Amino acid sequence: MDSEGLARLAAEAADDRKAVDIRLLRVEDVTTLTDWFVVCSGLSDVQVRAIARSVEDRLEADCERLPLRREGVTQGRWVLLDYGDLIVQVLTPQERSYYDLEAFWGHGETIHFSHTP
Repeated sequence: MDSEGLARLAAEAADDRKAVDIRLLRVEDVTTLTDWFVVCSGLSDVQVRAIARSVEDRLEADCERLPLRREGVTQGRWVLLDYGDLIVQVLTPQERSYYDLEAFWGHGETIHFSHTP
């Protein structure tokens, strides 16, 4: 699966746990750090952890991919899952507003994820 497909699968997994304002940011032309970011919010630390777990479980089950690095799971305010060509960031609304990752990476392409049944 290519990196865009991986990002879309991660967004679907986040949506399964009712993540809010899911955005896919294509940054492959802007940075060598990664190809895609998936940024979304959970309304509590419990939901942030559940969203992150859903993403991990789906990418492992469907693509046999495990994160290279995982940060923030214990606190649950900002969880980062690094898959190399994809970085998933799940934040509480307060953390997301403070760090404003969409503005920081705004020179990349932004795709608003919308659930399609």
